[in-house]
Amino acid sequence: MMGSTEEKRIEDELSYPILLAERVRLAADEAESFKVDCGEVGKQVDRLSQMLRNLVRFTTSAQFLYERPIRRVVSEVSKNLERALTLVRKCKRQSILRRVVRITSATDFRKVLNLLDASIGDMKWLMGVLDTENSGIFLSLPPIASNDPIISWVWSYIATVQMGQLTDRIEAATNLASLAQDNDRNKKITVEEGGVPPLLKLLKEGSSTEAQIAAANALLVLANEQERVRSIVDEMGVPIVVQVLGDSPMKVQIPVAKLVARMAEHDPLAQEDFARENVIRPLVTLLSFETFEEDSRSQLGKQSLHSIVQINKEMEKTSSTGSNSRNYSYRPYAHSHSSLHSEGSSKGWSHRKERENEKPEVKIQLKINGAEALWMLAKGSVLNSRRITETKGLLCLAKLVEKEQGELQYNCLMTIMEITAAAESNSDLRRAVFKTNSPAAKAVIDQLLRVIKELDSPILQVPAIKSIGSLARTFPARETRVIGPLVTQLSNKDQEVAMEAAIALQKFASPENFLCMDHSKTIIEFNGVPPLMRLLRGEKTQLHGVILLCYLAIHAGDNEALEQARVLNALEGADRTVVAQQPDLKELVSKAIYHLNLYHTGVHPQRPLYGP
Repeated sequence: MMGSTEEKRIEDELSYPILLAERVRLAADEAESFKVDCGEVGKQVDRLSQMLRNLVRFTTSAQFLYERPIRRVVSEVSKNLERALTLVRKCKRQSILRRVVRITSATDFRKVLNLLDASIGDMKWLMGVLDTENSGIFLSLPPIASNDPIISWVWSYIATVQMGQLTDRIEAATNLASLAQDNDRNKKITVEEGGVPPLLKLLKEGSSTEAQIAAANALLVLANEQERVRSIVDEMGVPIVVQVLGDSPMKVQIPVAKLVARMAEHDPLAQEDFARENVIRPLVTLLSFETFEEDSRSQLGKQSLHSIVQINKEMEKTSSTGSNSRNYSYRPYAHSHSSLHSEGSSKGWSHRKERENEKPEVKIQLKINGAEALWMLAKGSVLNSRRITETKGLLCLAKLVEKEQGELQYNCLMTIMEITAAAESNSDLRRAVFKTNSPAAKAVIDQLLRVIKELDSPILQVPAIKSIGSLARTFPARETRVIGPLVTQLSNKDQEVAMEAAIALQKFASPENFLCMDHSKTIIEFNGVPPLMRLLRGEKTQLHGVILLCYLAIHAGDNEALEQARVLNALEGADRTVVAQQPDLKELVSKAIYHLNLYHTGVHPQRPLYGP
């Protein structure tokens, strides 16, 4: 715990126990009773005093000092010296009454001597831990940690990460990650005992690839909960992570991209800070590496690359005019030393060659983690979704969905799903990005429809269906090609896919959609009513089937397909069952029944009329 005493300089912390030791020695020399015992106390205190003075010399010469265990041990030493001073002072000249009462006994001395022995043991351990240059990782159990051994290991590892030789620092960071992996308590102790700053320092230094990977992996283990992620943010971790992501070998970028994803997932503040540091551009650049090269000879590839150039020009123009500075002060990602943006530099050329020669599985893993990072950055964030679309991100995501499989394809689809969800909630973003003449938007929609139609994989189809649904208000009435695949999925044997298809189609047929009447007719023309009627039998799909049928009845109630499928009977049944569980649907169901009664020949409404 951080207390007021920890705000003092470490030299001031050490001066107090040294002063106490001198007082104990003086009191022991002046003792008139228990002289032998006081002499033993004096000897122990002399040893402690010498250790404390050695510690002072060490702290003044150390360049990077890990203070946490020093403060804890010195605090405990001070308490034990205070007890010793109180006891020894009682052995000065006493009155007759005090001698009779015998307030001091041999037992008291044994207790104090045991406490001083423990302090000596703590000081020996502390000097071993701090002397990382000679002892490496110093693992032993000091008396102060006898009831909680984990804390002594955490102290040893952190001290080595901060103060040790490079090989020892790598090993200590790896061991710290392994220890934290065991449980959340170990993670909490690691953060509370100051483990984050030395790990960030090791990550930033770039002294070796192995060191950066070890540091990133340790931070990744810690960043699984908002409070711990906030600790990394508070230590200025976000700019460090972004810098390393942009200027490191692929093997380092892999865990760093994963760290971006983990931090953005668990803490909205981290998500915002990453946006402020413009992490999206290096992530998109990593995803784009080799993505477009295979198609560069084809006309499609040429058009895509031309679009990328145009988009990047627009991005630079936007950055220079500051048009996106509503809540944040964005700056272009342009570190002069960045391998991603300074290919002409020797370091940039080195990293370029390294990326080209890297193993395919390493390249794929980097893209998997990069796509996951974009997904978590876009999740629930209109601002970050806009930033992705202002780069070549959408084209890149569409191309990866087309070319790749497995986790990378999934992460790209989830990123698209978050971007389209942001567009659904924000009309400015929707109109700016998903225009009918946009090459990037067309590429994304083509791939979403391909996934829905051609891939028999619910885990991939669901985000694709959700994405099309989110864009329902962007499609003109003539764009019927997006509705057909959704209608087909109403018959999917997987209930979740069928349910999501119904939800997506609701967004086409909803009164909130200006073209709801046209879209409703198109759904019916694609023979959407029969599978909808079957959805009413499923517990998971019934509710959404009823809602979509109501929209179709209200906006295309005169269609014979509704009468032939006995939709009126189905909705009257739903009025008794579904509405009982969902009272807020009563008005919608009643309105749909009214419209069907109105259009069916020879049938007259038997209930109060609801306006259209």
